[in-house]
Amino acid sequence: MKAHVWVMLKPTVLDPQGQTIHRALSSLGYAKVQDVRQGKFFVLELDGLSREEATQQVERIAKDVLTNPVIEQFRFEILD
Repeated sequence: MKAHVWVMLKPTVLDPQGQTIHRALSSLGYAKVQDVRQGKFFVLELDGLSREEATQQVERIAKDVLTNPVIEQFRFEILD
């Protein structure tokens, strides 16, 4: 079983890296791109857990290890 975890800055937090990417895209002719927010993506390989246990464990990992809860939010999905 695998878990995919996406971590993004909260919408209220400035994203200087996203702004830099946005400016670069504009200068390359991609003027239709209105905004860029960058983030992190994690793939966790899980073994020997039920789906419920995996969900609980991944949520704890995301909260305690993968994110800074003051400025970041996360979402995840469990894949069979």
